[in-house]
Amino acid sequence: MTETDTADWSDRKRGAGAKLVYDTLRDEILDLVLAPGEPVDEAGLAERFSMSRTPVREALVRLAGEGLVTMLPNRSTVVAQIDYPNLSAFFDALTLMYRVTTRLAAEFHTPADLAAIRLRQEVFSRAVLAGDTAAMITCNRDFHAAIAEAGRNSYYLQLFLRLLDEGRRILRLYYYPRFEARLPHPYILEHEAIIAAVEARDIDLCDRLAREHADQIVRQIQEMIASDRRQHIAL
Repeated sequence: MTETDTADWSDRKRGAGAKLVYDTLRDEILDLVLAPGEPVDEAGLAERFSMSRTPVREALVRLAGEGLVTMLPNRSTVVAQIDYPNLSAFFDALTLMYRVTTRLAAEFHTPADLAAIRLRQEVFSRAVLAGDTAAMITCNRDFHAAIAEAGRNSYYLQLFLRLLDEGRRILRLYYYPRFEARLPHPYILEHEAIIAAVEARDIDLCDRLAREHADQIVRQIQEMIASDRRQHIAL
């Protein structure tokens, strides 16, 4: 193996390592295994994943770019806090992206897109009927991501994914309902109505249904935060 080949192999190995750390930490942050404000130790991660600190650092930089970790001036890193003071701006952006991406999906979807959306809906439905809150939150995100992908606008897609992921953290923090495993379930019916409107290429109906769906989610989050009775003790 030449010196160039060795360097290329080292770069690929480092890239694979950085992706592993990124994927793992991202899931742990979104699932609240790593809580908002919790320190993220580079040295500890390097030991955990049996790799140097370079790919770990690359993964953290990528997570910081997505707003999931905060890299502090003293070179320490913490899981990003949920930005409560700006939740109203978050809700506005989330609602807008629900509407825009669903409208675009109605206009630009293909049969393959519809198949992908329906597949995500099937997985979501199973989670709802099983009463699996954690899976439901994740599958709801994936369902709307599939709709956004059908809209063929990568800029909207990336923004919407970031908003959906932040919403996923908030819901995991506050959302512990008990589902009655029954059909028809209102959550499932809302998604089915959106799918039908997308398939019919009814842009105005898609806009209305997406806005109503977003409004319902925003109300739930607001009510859950307002009714939070946990004791916040400063240490």
